[in-house]
Order: sequence, then C-alpha cells, then structure tokens
Amino acid sequence: MGETNESRLERARGEVPPRKLRKQMAIASAACTVFGREGYARASVDALAAAADVSTRTLYNHFPGGKAQLFQTVVTWTSSEVRDAQLARLNAVLDPERPPHPDDLERDLVSLARAFHRLMTDYANHFALVRHIHAEADHVPPEVLKAWHEAGPEPVGRALTEAMAHLEDAGLLNLHGDAGVAAGHFTALISHRIIQTTHYGVQPLPEPETDRLLRAGVGAFLRAYRAA
Repeated sequence: MGETNESRLERARGEVPPRKLRKQMAIASAACTVFGREGYARASVDALAAAADVSTRTLYNHFPGGKAQLFQTVVTWTSSEVRDAQLARLNAVLDPERPPHPDDLERDLVSLARAFHRLMTDYANHFALVRHIHAEADHVPPEVLKAWHEAGPEPVGRALTEAMAHLEDAGLLNLHGDAGVAAGHFTALISHRIIQTTHYGVQPLPEPETDRLLRAGVGAFLRAYRAA
C-alpha cells in the first residue's frame, strides 16, 4: 500500500522540529482550501499566505519552492489520505482470501462502487483539487502531476487490478488477458457519468439517481467481464 499518512507524519516528526512541522501543516491546510476554490493558476502567493495568516516571507521559509512546492505538498497529502481510504474500502469489500459467492458478486461490486463514490463527499477538498488539476493540466508543473499520480491514482489502480485478478482466479471474472484494462473499465463505468454530471460532487445528484448510475455501471462491467 505504500507509506500511510500516519507513518509519513511520524517520520516528519523525527526530521522536522515540532514547531516548524505544526506551522507547515497549518499553511498546507489553509492552502488546500485556497487551491480548491481558486485552482492552481489563479491562487496567488499573497492569497495563500493570507489564508494561513503568515507573511509571504514565512511561507517561502517553509516552502522555498513557493506556490508549486506548496501545491505539490497539498496534492500529495490529500491524495495519500484518499488512497488510504480507497484501499481500506477495497480490502474490506473484496478480501482476496475470501472471494464472494458467484451470486453475491454483483452485490459486492455495487457496495465497492458506493464506497468509492462516498469519498467525493468525505474528501470534498481533495476532489476540488482534482477538478482543478484536470482543468488546468497545462498550467500545473509536470512534477506536481507526477507526484499526484504516484501518491494516489497509481497505487489504487494497481490494487484494483490485483483485486480483479483475484476474482478471475476465483472463477468469477474473465478479464480477457488484461486485468489492468478491466480495472480501468470498472472505474470508468462507475464514476465517469457521475463525475461529469456533478462536476466532482459540486452539484450532487439525488441519492436514488446516484445509486441507479452505480448499479448500471456495475451491470455493464459484469456483462463484459463476468465469467461464463
């Protein structure tokens, strides 16, 4: 699963003086709100410093790379939180040691889809950042995009790929030789329509409509990949 936020914070406590670490965390927390509201390009260093109630000089003392370093810190931090939550939900629903009964496969995949969907509400600030990243990808530094993918989407994608492979090993799915593609299809089918319609949760759908779309996505996935 990689390093968790708890282990990362514990390591930081040993490497950074407590007072400095508290200040960095306060600046990053305030910056998360600003970036989520303004995006990367429009958020100014002055606005970021004001939100954290520090001077721009103090901000640069803690983040010498300025806005780019601060954005990367915030994106990596929030992505790690969401990653840990996604992996916990994935492991809870699809235990590789206890594959579902064939009759329960659709039920369990719908449960997973619902659990993943709820993260947009549980981590609204993170998904506001993601919305801006997609909209401003040509303005976000490449190293920030790379850090985001490595912190969140890539490890979650690998874990979901492994989960799909376990379901195939259990005789429940036929992945047609590419578990990674199947995992990507599952993610797209349960999320794309909802993300596009709600703009990453900005305008939530009524719960019955959300559930209908999640069930439809899982149904489409199983029509393509359920083992004969």
